[in-house]
Amino acid sequence: MILHHQYAEQLSSLGSYVVPSPLDNMQVELFNHELAQQIGFPIDDISPDQLLAMLHSPSTPFTFKAFAQKYGGHQFGHWNPELGDGRGLLLGELKNQQGYYTDLHLKGAGPTPYSRHADGRAVLRSTIREYIGGEALHALGIPSSRSLCLFSSNTQVLRETAEPGAMMIRTAPSHIRFGHFEYYFYAQQHDKLEQLMDYTIANHFSECANADNPYAELLRQITLRTARMIALWQCHGFVHGVMNTDNMSIHGITFDYGPYAFMDYYDSNAVFNHTDQGGRYAFDQQPGIALWNLNALAHAFSSHCSIDELKDILSQFEPTYLAQYNSIMLLRMGLESTSEHKSCLTTWLDMLASEQRDYTYSFRQLALCDGINLCDSLRDNFIDRRRFDKWWNHYSALRQRSANQSTDLTRLNPVVIPRTHLLQDAIESAELDDFSKTTTLLEATSTPYDKKWDNHDLSKPPATTSAVSLSCSS
Repeated sequence: MILHHQYAEQLSSLGSYVVPSPLDNMQVELFNHELAQQIGFPIDDISPDQLLAMLHSPSTPFTFKAFAQKYGGHQFGHWNPELGDGRGLLLGELKNQQGYYTDLHLKGAGPTPYSRHADGRAVLRSTIREYIGGEALHALGIPSSRSLCLFSSNTQVLRETAEPGAMMIRTAPSHIRFGHFEYYFYAQQHDKLEQLMDYTIANHFSECANADNPYAELLRQITLRTARMIALWQCHGFVHGVMNTDNMSIHGITFDYGPYAFMDYYDSNAVFNHTDQGGRYAFDQQPGIALWNLNALAHAFSSHCSIDELKDILSQFEPTYLAQYNSIMLLRMGLESTSEHKSCLTTWLDMLASEQRDYTYSFRQLALCDGINLCDSLRDNFIDRRRFDKWWNHYSALRQRSANQSTDLTRLNPVVIPRTHLLQDAIESAELDDFSKTTTLLEATSTPYDKKWDNHDLSKPPATTSAVSLSCSS
């Protein structure tokens, strides 16, 4: 196997080499065989247990050039230059048969120069949440980092309480964040900033190289990808929880899973991060925050782009976001992009909000109807039947005239998502060395449209509509 080290070798001054620090009695609990095949990991030559063993030696291809990246970020709107890979290490890049490179990044690898006196560890709770979250979003068609494997251990890590420590290998096209560019811009290290930009274009955005201004085109592509990703978050009720610029990927993929959650009952103001008292990263704020973050990133491009170029690029966020959002949401309902159909969608969401109906369950029940024959399970989901009947009659008439009338909506509306209570149930079992619930939930969220889950317990909304509050700590 050839593991490349392009970032570490070409941008060695933008971070530090660090040898991973294994945990006690590490065991392979999850391994993503499908992903391994896609990214070119030689599973026939290196078994998961052999991979684990190689992480214990400082001289294997996975460890001898392990690299901690330096970056900064705007955290809750405030600039913080004292960031970087405080618990993660870029092991290298893997090249598949199609010639695409994928980062292998070890999370929970121990202290680095950027740990800020922390232990550099991750806990089992957060690694399970990230592993399942990434696979779930991928299955929903939402771009995301993904996990190759998860290792448990006997090491106890102190957070709010003592928890089992764990490690995972995360994959992504790269681990370059908005905060990478911001750091070298604010540090006035313009030579390193340009080196980073040129590396990014050459290795990840080669289509920008022949543009009149490659740097402007790079920012444009980041903007468009981000807009489309955020639209998909909004379509599926996903709340990231902590959209700091150091948690934003230049590839427009969901990145750095912390206090994320999928909404249960529909609440446009939903906040799940208990430290976000002001609701900065609430569900309905995510599009605006994404644009705010892109504006922060654009400052780092100001030496390479004119003010008019930057304004033009940022102005493309909103129409791109709206086009993606409206297209997906209307298609999920078998409707078209007309003002009348959009009004029907708005009324549907208003009904979900006013009656605190479960977002995913309601869309799935709607999908199980054919737009003509009303399912009792959908109607019975609402208290104000008079309002619902009026809406249904309008929707049914629109659906029958729609070009999307014959679309199978069950292929667009998931039955299973990684709900917070399901994740917590799996985590509590895993902490007792029982990963059966984890693997079942992983299977279900990786096949979220399959009708076999419709009558399964994993498809049911939680019994209570009480608010969920999650911690950032991992």
